[in-house]
Amino acid sequence: MNRTAVVTGASSGIGEATARRLAAEGFDVVAAARRRDRLDKLAAEVPGIRAATLDVTSQESVDEFAASLDRCDVLVNNAGGAIGLEPVAGADVADWQRMYDTNVLGSLRVTKALLPGLIRSGDGVLVMLTSVAGLVSYEGGGGYNAAKHAQTSMTEVLRLELCGEPVRIIEVAPGMVHTEEFALNRFRGDDTAAARVYQGVPGPLTADDVADAIAWCVTRPAHVNVDRLVIRPRAQAAQHKVHRI
Repeated sequence: MNRTAVVTGASSGIGEATARRLAAEGFDVVAAARRRDRLDKLAAEVPGIRAATLDVTSQESVDEFAASLDRCDVLVNNAGGAIGLEPVAGADVADWQRMYDTNVLGSLRVTKALLPGLIRSGDGVLVMLTSVAGLVSYEGGGGYNAAKHAQTSMTEVLRLELCGEPVRIIEVAPGMVHTEEFALNRFRGDDTAAARVYQGVPGPLTADDVADAIAWCVTRPAHVNVDRLVIRPRAQAAQHKVHRI
């Protein structure tokens, strides 16, 4: 029987690319997200992928999703995102709450629900898709930094608490990745502002680049744990140091 991989936030960007890549690696992939129309299209295109509706901010949705699974060998907690670039003094509490609920509590809900299955598999793999924003803070990133730092901390705690269990806990922390929606969502649909993030950057990462890194981590031998993989484009030395032409 093929191993089953669950990917949250799989309707676009890194999540979709990861679902495609893990299917190519031979996994039975459950692509989960809110936008079922996109997932159905993905499942129709790629053998080995099945669509599942999931809202990680809803405990009821997570419980129904978990009950629908026969097994879970790999979980990629990818659902998340950033909203706004306001300074802390001008922050919208609702935006911070949405980011925390999706990135942190969403990962918590899904992890709690699927962890028993990961342990039963005998070689479970839990991948937390965080960000370099969870390692180094920057101006205008307060809410996203806070959420991703919390997610990084949760990953570290899980690794300690599950030591001795047959589950690998992996953090993948990307830097600048040019996807169709991340910056657009952050700038509340402003195409021009979103495009400026990547303007002049020679070769920002793509969703496929991150999916490739995730697949490499997941397919290491069972005794090999990649604690944290930081992946950036060559043009980005740090959050504040980006080469542009």
